[in-house]
Amino acid sequence: MTVERYIRIIAGLFIMTSLALGIEGSPLFVSSWALAFTAFVGANLFQFGFSNVCPMGWILRKLGVPDAAPCSASE
Repeated sequence: MTVERYIRIIAGLFIMTSLALGIEGSPLFVSSWALAFTAFVGANLFQFGFSNVCPMGWILRKLGVPDAAPCSASE
């Protein structure tokens, strides 16, 4: 898997988790302040779309995750 794919998976996981912790009807409800984390992740995804700068991407690259999938030579 590539860095961009991991970013999408991790962002989705963080958003779903913070929604579960921040919505009052959820059995995992902790505080409505957990929804601030959802806004933080959304803002990071928004700026990543424009600037292509993502702190999670830096961390994943340091861990050795490849930037792009290798091209297949089946042409």
